[in-house]
Amino acid sequence: MNILVTGGTGYIGSHTCVELIKAGHDVVIVDNLCNSKIEVLDYIKEITGYTCKFYECDILDREGLQKVFTENKIDSVIHFAGLKAVGESCAKPLMYYRNNISGTVILCEVMAEFGVKSIVFSSSATVYGIPKEVPLKEDFPLSTTNPYGSTKLMIEGILKDLYNADNEWDITVLRYFNPIGAHESGLIGEDPNGIPNNLMPYITKVASKQLPCLGVFGNDYPTPDGTGIRDYIHVVDLADGHVKAIDHMDGYQVFNLGTGVGYSVLDLVNAFIKVNGVDVPYEIKDRRPGDIAENFADATRAKEVLGWTAKYGVEDMCRSSWNFTVKALERKSK
Repeated sequence: MNILVTGGTGYIGSHTCVELIKAGHDVVIVDNLCNSKIEVLDYIKEITGYTCKFYECDILDREGLQKVFTENKIDSVIHFAGLKAVGESCAKPLMYYRNNISGTVILCEVMAEFGVKSIVFSSSATVYGIPKEVPLKEDFPLSTTNPYGSTKLMIEGILKDLYNADNEWDITVLRYFNPIGAHESGLIGEDPNGIPNNLMPYITKVASKQLPCLGVFGNDYPTPDGTGIRDYIHVVDLADGHVKAIDHMDGYQVFNLGTGVGYSVLDLVNAFIKVNGVDVPYEIKDRRPGDIAENFADATRAKEVLGWTAKYGVEDMCRSSWNFTVKALERKSK
């Protein structure tokens, strides 16, 4: 199949492109490069031997998207493109609503214009809000605690309404938990522009002495060590979930993608120190607005319907993240 991947040079997008190519699909990438690097295209080619067709285009650019669909026969879309930092969304909500929601509406309108009615949407466990219990199941009540999560939940609603209005669409919503790790080659991984918003790239920047200290936001949550508990999933497992989703498009479907195991922030820091033999100094800071104490997935539905389960453990995630960081620094020093 010919798959259009929006946000395809980003962290999850690039790994998914690799897994799609390995599965025999052809890949077209759209990305505005606001939080990714053009060199990722070379790394995807080095890993797979395949050259992805690339368009530097924003999903708010209707004419740019129309050009992509005019020049390529697209069978299905995997939609990653969007702003994704919880803290930033609290500070700049209008930017998040405009980019994430308006961009998705424009994308779907262009898809419909060209008769492409198959999309996998990159959603998030943030749509469960503050859960009353864990693990989280797809049929739990939905709510949000921050504008980023609100954009994901609104887009899910838009896509459900779209399907209800026209059930020729096949729409799969994947609710991610916390992706970390990197490809075994060390060529692609999480490498955000500027100061990282996510935990693992911040850990690696501290471990490599690019940043002095890790801030741990809150140690007074009702968890065993007081720090927030999350379901960390290896990005390659997550990418494989998208390949499985493309192979099982059937009406409107929702799946959690997670391991079903929760680790605290300090669990992750200590695992990273243990497997990589490096120091990660940290200091406790106030909680961030919009954060919750604990969430982890019930991924039974993905196993039963998609045949997908996570294969990698937290030590694999820590080891591959550090491998990527070390190799990225080596490339930069040459």
